[in-house]
Amino acid sequence: MKQHMKITVLVDEAMISDDDPQFTRSTEEALTEYHVVDTLRTLGHEVSVQGAVGDLPALVSSLTEEAPDLVFNLTEQYGGDRRLDKNITALLELLDLPYTGTGSMGLLLCRDKRLCKQLLSLHKIRVPQFISLPTGRSLQVPRKLPYPLVVKPAFEDGSEGISNASLVYNENALRERAAFVHDRWDQAAIAEEYIEGQELYVSLMGNKRLTVFPIRGCIFDYDGEEGPNLVTYRVKWNKEYQEKWNIRFAFIPFELDIVRKIERICKKVYRVLQLRDYGRIDVRLTPDNKLVVLEANPNPDIAYGDEVAEAAEKFGLSYENLIDRILRNALRRYEQRAK
Repeated sequence: MKQHMKITVLVDEAMISDDDPQFTRSTEEALTEYHVVDTLRTLGHEVSVQGAVGDLPALVSSLTEEAPDLVFNLTEQYGGDRRLDKNITALLELLDLPYTGTGSMGLLLCRDKRLCKQLLSLHKIRVPQFISLPTGRSLQVPRKLPYPLVVKPAFEDGSEGISNASLVYNENALRERAAFVHDRWDQAAIAEEYIEGQELYVSLMGNKRLTVFPIRGCIFDYDGEEGPNLVTYRVKWNKEYQEKWNIRFAFIPFELDIVRKIERICKKVYRVLQLRDYGRIDVRLTPDNKLVVLEANPNPDIAYGDEVAEAAEKFGLSYENLIDRILRNALRRYEQRAK
């Protein structure tokens, strides 16, 4: 395995600025891209940045001419559509270019929250009860739905489309919120059972052998009953909102048997959904210690100081070691395939 490689970092086209296309300095909008690019350069690799541009012939030509030893894939969408993230990796597969992270099949299985939950259920993994709310059809609402329900877009991530208004308590509110999702995001909605309990984030790394990093969670620590109880977009990304409601993300200690249970189930989810190299599983632990899987995140955010990097550091991996291990996990997959 080469010590110093030619690496192309593939990013969303919208992340590239005209005045700094190779990410030589940090910006608030593209922290992950800068952190990864800067770290790869610090590790001694020859790094170039390529945007997943809408001009496919130009993208193919650029990747082919560059002929990198590895593509470090940081894309999350194509042309503004998150449902097309799998197509970018499919293109890399067609070009026979080795790349980091989950492949096109894994991205397909994880992107559609409905398909993901159906598949996990088949493997006896506990998920919230849910219904699909497609666009362009009259909604057939079952009578025995377990209200309250959380209504959200079926194909987004990062808590996009989740607010306090997403929690609905009756059919009228369900229909109203579904219509809002259809109109705002132009895609199907999913309504899933609200699970009482502690929300946890479990970061994993590896392929044949999996490493589970220390478990982090979202802690709501405000006084009174009037406050957020969902990890909404503002809870996750708005610092002022976190301070207002005394919300924090921190490592949570559990008894060893609970930790082993969480690790075992999250490893199973990782393998069932065909995640590769690294990933994050979001779960809720109920008051009676049942684990309910909310969703799986292939290629989660790996900015310095974010969820995965914090968990890796707690485990004993520096940020440089985390990025190095991701690319070496990917290269090892291709070397094993070639044997």
